Amino acid sequence: MTRESWVWMPHPAHFICASYCKFFLATYVGGYIVSTVGEMLPDAPVREIIAESRGVALKGQGDARLADYMKKIGYEDLGYERKYETMVFKAMVRVDPNQCCPFVIDGEEVDFSGYNDAVSAKNGHYLLCEKWSKLSVLSDIK
Repeated sequence: MTRESWVWMPHPAHFICASYCKFFLATYVGGYIVSTVGEMLPDAPVREIIAESRGVALKGQGDARLADYMKKIGYEDLGYERKYETMVFKAMVRVDPNQCCPFVIDGEEVDFSGYNDAVSAKNGHYLLCEKWSKLSVLSDIK
């Protein structure tokens, strides 16, 4: 599948807490969905619990309190020692054509990579897109 044929999806495609992620990329490449998420920032009540459990005193209200949280704690890890992750899944065509995207995840992950900065996450996403678009071409030949 050529890069021009990739389908960019406007939402995160995996991770139960993806709604808290500020960084996400999701791409359909020849029978696979490559999904990257990161920069997880829980909502305010959860941030308060996190700060208290870590002994961090937050100052201010509203945006000032959020800025203090980001300065003292920052984004949460998605897993062990990683702020971003990319997972690859087999895709299937969505049954309901009126839904947002024509593809959904079908089964367990087939590939994974973790990162700790946005540039690495973006580059890693593209690398896995390239890898799986080439693998999908090879599987079509067999």
